[in-house]
Amino acid sequence: MQTAETSDAIREINLSYIMLAQRLLREDRAVGMFRLGLSREIADILANLTLAQVVKLAASDQLLCFFRFNDHTMLGALTQPAKNSNIAPTHAAIIMAGLPAAQFA
Repeated sequence: MQTAETSDAIREINLSYIMLAQRLLREDRAVGMFRLGLSREIADILANLTLAQVVKLAASDQLLCFFRFNDHTMLGALTQPAKNSNIAPTHAAIIMAGLPAAQFA
């Protein structure tokens, strides 16, 4: 059973995530979809949520965002000190480009 504090924290994270997702999608849809790992369908839904829908969705007791680095080797490569740390963002982008967009049925 979740404590009220945990539920509040999840709600805050959800609200922040939805608001960030909407901002990224409105600023540059393609880049936002890439950064968030979203399919076109999910991006459409998130971008068009009303304020009431955002609040209702954020109130879910489930965390809406997910940790995209679920491969041990990939996560390890990105967290280890690199000889050329200035290419780390490019390396991360290349790795993320190879991952499929999130699809929810």
